[in-house]
Amino acid sequence: MAPAKPKEKEYDDIPGTFVFDADRSRQGYGINMFCMSLMKADNRAAFKADEAAYLKKFPLTAEQTQAVLKRDYNRMLELGGNIYFTAKLGATDGHSFQHLAAVMTGSTQEDYAKMMLGGGRPVEGNRSKSGKYDKKPKAAANKAKAGKKAGSKRG
Repeated sequence: MAPAKPKEKEYDDIPGTFVFDADRSRQGYGINMFCMSLMKADNRAAFKADEAAYLKKFPLTAEQTQAVLKRDYNRMLELGGNIYFTAKLGATDGHSFQHLAAVMTGSTQEDYAKMMLGGGRPVEGNRSKSGKYDKKPKAAANKAKAGKKAGSKRG
């Protein structure tokens, strides 16, 4: 029997964000244990010698294994990886955290650094997938305010 799909949480609506909560922690146990194993030089050497064989030591799903082998960091996070643990894989490959963040956002390291130094991503368009937090056009907002005023009575 397949495990029940976790109830969708309000923060699941944030585009491009995978909140590391208790559900993701349980889901990503294997990925995170694998990544933590890379803190030891012998384990890094064994992994680099035969990545697929080394990964079989951990309780990974086929999707998780593919995400690791492809170095698809966004997918690893979606499948329960913790950003601080998955960064150990990047370090094993000789990459900085800034490099990983740039890859994950689809930009160059230089463009990523400029964006972050400039205050990060704009809020507009990044609040929700559903659009429920999008700003209403001013005309619609003013119309809504006028409707509330007309319907309110003080006695």
